[in-house]
Amino acid sequence: MRVCRVSVDEDLHYGVIEGSAVALLSSHPFGPFEPDGRVLALDQVRLVAPVLPSKIVAVGRNYLDHVREMGQDAPPAEPMIFLKPSTSVIGPGDPITLPWQSEQVEHEAEIAVVIGRLCRDVPEDRVAEVVLGYTCANDVTARDLQRSDGQWGRAKGFDTFCPLGPWIETDLDVEEASVECRVNGEVRQQGLGADMVRSVPELVSWISSVMTLLPGDVILTGTPAGVGPITAGDEVTVTIGGIGSLANPVVDRG
Repeated sequence: MRVCRVSVDEDLHYGVIEGSAVALLSSHPFGPFEPDGRVLALDQVRLVAPVLPSKIVAVGRNYLDHVREMGQDAPPAEPMIFLKPSTSVIGPGDPITLPWQSEQVEHEAEIAVVIGRLCRDVPEDRVAEVVLGYTCANDVTARDLQRSDGQWGRAKGFDTFCPLGPWIETDLDVEEASVECRVNGEVRQQGLGADMVRSVPELVSWISSVMTLLPGDVILTGTPAGVGPITAGDEVTVTIGGIGSLANPVVDRG
């Protein structure tokens, strides 16, 4: 099932995609699905970010090839996590704006996990019960600021630095899912969910032992090798096999 969030006459609604149409829901998807009776053609609505989380918990260095390209020999002994603010979220087609403070902004294609219910201390074998589904993500990063600051809050937290979309896929075999990033049609990153150092059940269980996760929270699961610069005028497309593609133009901040 594909759960989306759409703008209809400037109002935001959740919906379920059915072929080339979307059945609107009367409420959010973090409980029983309740259609409101309206079915609209997809080309009649505008897809927006499929969720606006209370927090985005991102996992660093969770693909060995990316660990090595970042100059490390091995992944960290425990998951390395950081937070991105909800104000960094944008949706399909929205522009990634380059801040004046950075001269090296880079793309990072990732599989994103969307939490479906309030949870804490989730055992690995019960993680599926708390996951609503998965979406495409781009953990946009000001790499020069990441190096100079010594911590990642600013480098990862600028407005527009967390594109999500185009929808939430509730049925995904993460290990079989491909992860790809193209810039202006050129392949920059390729990997598989199976390449993760720590799996989704491991990550959700570990993170939920640290902090309570709320419905709609997003976990970014790390990026494969091939991260690289983006500049104004580029179009960045993240494609996750089994989900779809998330494309965003890149512009200078006015």
